[in-house]
Parts: sequence; C-alpha cells; structure tokens
Amino acid sequence: MTQEQLLNIARLFATDSKITAVETLGQGFINDTYIARSTGCGDDYILQRKNHHVFPDVPGMMANIKAVTEHIKQRVADPRRETLTIIPARDGKLYVEEAGNFWAMCLYIPDTVTYERADTTELAYQGGVGIGRFQALLADFREPLNETIKGFHNIRWRFEQWDATLAADPVGRVNEVAKEISWIENRREEMLAFWSRVESGEIPTHVTHNDTKISNILFDKTTGNVLCAIDLDTVMSSTSLNDFGDAIRSYANTGAEDDTCLERVGINLEVFRAYAEGYLSEQRDSMCRSELEWLAFSARYITFEQVLRFLMDYIDGDKYYKTAYRDHNLVRTRAQYKLLESMEHHYDEMYSIIQRLI
Repeated sequence: MTQEQLLNIARLFATDSKITAVETLGQGFINDTYIARSTGCGDDYILQRKNHHVFPDVPGMMANIKAVTEHIKQRVADPRRETLTIIPARDGKLYVEEAGNFWAMCLYIPDTVTYERADTTELAYQGGVGIGRFQALLADFREPLNETIKGFHNIRWRFEQWDATLAADPVGRVNEVAKEISWIENRREEMLAFWSRVESGEIPTHVTHNDTKISNILFDKTTGNVLCAIDLDTVMSSTSLNDFGDAIRSYANTGAEDDTCLERVGINLEVFRAYAEGYLSEQRDSMCRSELEWLAFSARYITFEQVLRFLMDYIDGDKYYKTAYRDHNLVRTRAQYKLLESMEHHYDEMYSIIQRLI
C-alpha cells in the first residue's frame, strides 16, 4: 500500500496525536503490522491489517481484546505499559473496515524489547512469568468471550476434522502415512479422556492467550523485567493448561519444529523447569488442584494436537500451513512426534518437577 493510503487509514482512528508517517514493522506471518508515527512528543501507535481469513470474526476478536485489556488495566500500576491500549475508530468501533480489509490500532509502548527464542533458562523463566501473570490478572474475569477460532485446542473437534480428512483422502496420501496415522489413533482415547475433564468442568476454563511463544512477551528495555503479553488476537476461553503446554512445546524443544535430523529433537528438562517455575510464581495461587495435577500432561496434549494437525494438513494437500517443499508438513509431523515421544519418556520427571514447585 502507498504511504498516502496508510496515512488515510491511520487517521480514521481516534488518536490523541496527529499521524504523520506509517512504517512497516516486522514481518508477521498472519497480520500486516505498521508503526504510525506522530510529530514532537506525541504518542506513536501500532496499526495492523487483520487477516480476516484466519480470524473471520474480527469484530468479535477486537471485543475480546478490549474486554481483557480493560480488566487488566484495573489491576496494574502502569496501565499504559502493562497491557495493550486499544485505540477506537472515530466512529466508535474497535476497528476500521476499508475495501474489504479490517484494521485495528493500539498504543505503541516505547522502550521495550522482544525475543525470538528462549535460548537461556533465565529467559524461559521470564517467559513463564509473563504468561503466568497474564492469566493471574484475569483469574477473576467473568465476561463471556467470543469463540473467534472454532474448536481451538479442542481435541474432540480436531478428531472430527481428522476423521473427515482421512475418509476423503483428497490427494491420495493416506496409504503412504499408515505408520504416522497409527501414532494418532494409538493416543486417541487418552487425549479424549483428558479433554473430557475440561468438558465436565473438572479442569476449569479461564481466559487463555493461545499463542504463548516468547516473542509475544514484551520486556522493559531498561530493567529487563516482563511488562505484558502482546498479540492478543487469539484470546478466548479455554483451560489455562493449553497456554502452558503450548509454551513448553515451543520453548523446551532441543530441535526445530521442522527439524530433519530427529536426533536433535527432544525435551530440555532444564528449560521446562525454568518456565514452570516462572509460570507458577505468578499463577500457582489461582489454580485448582486438578489444574496442577494435569499441568505437566498439557505439554503432551498440545504437542500431540500439533502432530495431528501437521499430519492432517499433509493428508489434506497442504491447505492450511505454508510449506517450503512437498513433504514439509510430513517432516513437521515426524519432528513433533519425536518431541512427543521424548515428553512421554520423561513424563515422570516432568510431573515430579511440577509437584516440587507447588
């Protein structure tokens, strides 16, 4: 888009400062992100074109973000730095719809830093603090949230998709992955049994972030302390265990998500311990006994779900995940399965670590 087009969109929002320039910020995989600059001592802003193909209910998504950030603002010392501040459009809506695209804006938080990888145990600990604090601040949040992505982390829904994909076999790949399919089927009963505890309420639901990689934690550049969780597009209601499990899948893998050398892949128990310690330092008192009992298992659950989703997409003809080559999703499947096996092998140790921390 041209600078003039971006400026025109940015000026549709109710900013306190006059926007004079819009610059590209980062290279997001889902949304297009820009920084909207103002002159003098005025505030700067984050402007995003939301991907309405991934997030078909942008109004519902923005309503979720507004609700949880306003809740957090009532509970922190510095509301402008310790959570996002949504900037509404001049017509009062939380977004702008322009030529079939949806745009949203929030206040830019200066003097901050993010990290792409948790390559030290200290950074893993701080990442745990960030997500634990986010959840703890929302532990008493009682408003209903919109389900902006159907069935997210709901393994019963994923199995419905899985069964339909196997039955259709749209590109004729089912026969070549019989071994990999058995990995899924051999764990179907165990994973559904876990999810039934969520459905029954034994494991309660709360506000969850649902994208807990380290790059979604904002740090103060001067102090190095955690400021807040960002990128709240996937905020919904689910079990808080999903956020923990997904973080462990991301942080504690000794290899890459699509590693072709499976010998490099496994769980790093020191990173697991560090993240769990940081997370529980903030969240322990907000969790019930059932959540604490199943916390370690959540890493296996989320990793299993990712094995299923990569393999399902491969069978479906690679429609969901971007791929760099023909078998990319199959490589991802096998690498995530190796991580899952490592978690299963070390599960007693993972469980013991959690029990010692609580």
